[in-house]
Amino acid sequence: MTEQLENPSIMSHVSIGVADFDKAVAFYDAVLGSMGIRKIMEFDTAVAYGRAYPEFWVHPPANGAPASVGNGSHFAFGARSKDEVQAFWDAAIANGATPDGDPGPRPHYGEPYYGCFVRDLDGHKIEATYWDMDLMEQPDKQP
Repeated sequence: MTEQLENPSIMSHVSIGVADFDKAVAFYDAVLGSMGIRKIMEFDTAVAYGRAYPEFWVHPPANGAPASVGNGSHFAFGARSKDEVQAFWDAAIANGATPDGDPGPRPHYGEPYYGCFVRDLDGHKIEATYWDMDLMEQPDKQP
């Protein structure tokens, strides 16, 4: 009997519509691959990425209309280190992404926050984020 793993994500999945499926898949293979995220499922016109579960889907819009970008939406991928944030950034820029926030700390999001933002080939805002919990304020200890 196979043991069922519990998905640690709060989301089942998200999907984005893309204008050029093959280019988008090549982009996400490189960018997400830099963080140990891989294809989990693959179909003729849809690919799902994750570390263990199909959480991020890329495909042309199901209704056949042109792909568009959601105003105010972005997709954040959890990095396991600051080095992975940098690898995500480097791979994204090398594969045609537009910079939208260099890698670095953003204490206004929380002291442990470290991340970067780019726009993918279709203009979707994507992010790599790492939470350095060693930077969390520790409760004062009694002497």
